[in-house]
Amino acid sequence: MRSLRWPAMGCFLPRLLVALALVPILAQSSRGQSAEEKTAKYLEAVRHQPGLLLAFLQQMPKGGDLHVHLSGAVYAESMIDWASESALCVDRSTSKLIPPPCDSCEPYRDKPSVHCAYQDHILYDQLVDSWSMRNWHREEESGHDHFFATFEKFSPALENHIGDALAEVASRAAADHLQYVEVMHTADLGQARDLGKQVGWDVGLDDDFGKLRDTLLAGGMRDIVASVRGRLDSDEARKKELLHCGMAQAAAGCEVTIRYLYQVLRGLPREQVFAQILLGFELVKADPRFVGFNLVMPEDYYVPMHDFDLHMRIIEALRKFYPATHVSLHAGELAMGLVPPEGLRFHIRESVERAGAERIGHGVAVMSEDDPIGLLREMAKKNVLVEICLTSNDVILGVSGHRHPLPVYMKYGVPVALATDDEGVSRGDMTHEYLRAVESYGLSYAELKRMARASLEHSFILGDSLWSDGRTLRRAAACSDEKTSGDRVSGKCGKFIGANERARAQWKLEQAFAEFEKNY
Repeated sequence: MRSLRWPAMGCFLPRLLVALALVPILAQSSRGQSAEEKTAKYLEAVRHQPGLLLAFLQQMPKGGDLHVHLSGAVYAESMIDWASESALCVDRSTSKLIPPPCDSCEPYRDKPSVHCAYQDHILYDQLVDSWSMRNWHREEESGHDHFFATFEKFSPALENHIGDALAEVASRAAADHLQYVEVMHTADLGQARDLGKQVGWDVGLDDDFGKLRDTLLAGGMRDIVASVRGRLDSDEARKKELLHCGMAQAAAGCEVTIRYLYQVLRGLPREQVFAQILLGFELVKADPRFVGFNLVMPEDYYVPMHDFDLHMRIIEALRKFYPATHVSLHAGELAMGLVPPEGLRFHIRESVERAGAERIGHGVAVMSEDDPIGLLREMAKKNVLVEICLTSNDVILGVSGHRHPLPVYMKYGVPVALATDDEGVSRGDMTHEYLRAVESYGLSYAELKRMARASLEHSFILGDSLWSDGRTLRRAAACSDEKTSGDRVSGKCGKFIGANERARAQWKLEQAFAEFEKNY
């Protein structure tokens, strides 16, 4: 037996000795790497293993979501529950919610109660599919049309459940390791547009927007501001109640900070759009929970295309009365064929140069703009961030992979951050936006981390930034030597963070990164 074993050992021993000799070298190499470098190395190791990659990205801190519509962020299953609680009916042929009285739950009745869907799986599945992109087929219907048609179908379910929707958004954000969300929300429930309709379009021959502003303020705009603030108090109280905030069993969503962008419906007549834009400015002035505003509705619709220049001039004129107000604008959520070529050539540039947008939502059509390279360089110089919505751009516009401008924005130094847009309708979340970005563009851990940091750096949170230079990630002097490990922040850094909400959020993200990277 011995004579058979030793020759084998003789072959094995030299390999063993070489391996043992390498151990100290490898250990020393590993010890020389930072936690960030080890984490980046792990991402590279699992890049082509979808399950492990998903688990890694799910746990990764992601900062903030800067582009999310409240109505589109809620999953259809929740809308069904709320519609049932509100005793609404549904038109079986269109899947639109309608007020009672309803038909009985007998099979194939035209207008059953939504509650019937709990016992009728065909109806239940029909509602989920109609109110979201689930089971949507490209060859049968355009993603653009199916997506935007969902909102008028389910919107009545949301009317008395804004607090519930906020709770869902906060809970999902916490599960995705987000700490901050800016929610787009038309919080006045149509009051501003009604006032605009009542006052009409009286700006004279010289576009006297100041005069129209004065008329609206005197005609009841301040009462609308007070009404919105009171309603938001109730909605946030409901959110806290559902999440048990302030109690021992508080949900993780309680730790997510939610701020609001007033959502202007730009597809309405000009006097109504003006009144809504004015309300956006007034809300930011009156309530710190509102940090800016945005214009929504499909960019390719007739009014948003026809009145685009007018909308930019309105914002430009009103900003003079409210110079501190932040503006993020949907622009370039377009693709060739959706509108004539000339409609692709100026929306992003006008949003930046005329309306003073600090962030651009989507920006998909940037390379169809006049002088796109010059525009990219201008955006980089002005530090205008683009809110990148990969899943949304794919299902609505059919733009994905190398046809998407994300790599071009990064190439020219334009700051970018990933966003969910309408995660409920799209059936996604922020983790899967990160997954799509890694799988489509081979992004490194450093690039993902930069995006997460950019989401807070370019947020509209009040206060100074943790970074004296957000491009090079050089810290403000007060915190230049402070370590992110541990819960305590001492001295001048603690004072600086305590006085600035933005820096406080950024410090929290840096601590989360430090904890995350310990795992690798």
